[in-house]
Amino acid sequence: MSDLFKEKAQEWDSRPISLLISEQIGKALLEQVSMGAEMSVMDFGAGTGLLCTQVAPKVKRVVAVDISDAMLQKLAQKTEQTDNVVSVCQDILSQPLNERFDLIISAMALHHVQDTDALLKRLFEHLAPNGSVALADLDHEDGHFHPLDVEGVYHHGFERAVLQQQLEQAGFHDIHFTTAAKINKEGRKYPVFLGHCKKGLMPHFQDEPEH
Repeated sequence: MSDLFKEKAQEWDSRPISLLISEQIGKALLEQVSMGAEMSVMDFGAGTGLLCTQVAPKVKRVVAVDISDAMLQKLAQKTEQTDNVVSVCQDILSQPLNERFDLIISAMALHHVQDTDALLKRLFEHLAPNGSVALADLDHEDGHFHPLDVEGVYHHGFERAVLQQQLEQAGFHDIHFTTAAKINKEGRKYPVFLGHCKKGLMPHFQDEPEH
């Protein structure tokens, strides 16, 4: 699999839009999601760690997951902010981690995953009992946020009602959406949602009939 962010990684943290998005999402996340010193957290699509470095001081451990080794290498250079952050370059859709988390966070990564239903199911499987997810991404837009020729963009944002249905089908409950950020880009405003929900009980298969 080619690293689509190999070139972008070098200047990612100097892009004003990257810093602004991560700052606003991080602020909303810390205000709305309970965290504790004993919590284990996965940051899905962690990139250079602009979000997880805000969360790391509040929790016991963060596993930063991304399929871009170049982005994770930039995260690894932030040694003063990453004492309790472990980087994992792995596609958890095809190769799940052998670990369960109290919280899974993700910022602006959902639109890079083609099969949303499969991803939500996989995130559910990576949660410990009573765990939760907090997912931030673009509200549905008309396709102008990203350049037309950019690779790896499978969704032009998401309709909150549709994503809520997908989360429910994956087993989540107590689903809440708020607006975490508004991005000004080329004279247009693009809202970013933060969806927070909890792990429900796995669906039970019907019991085998007694003989």
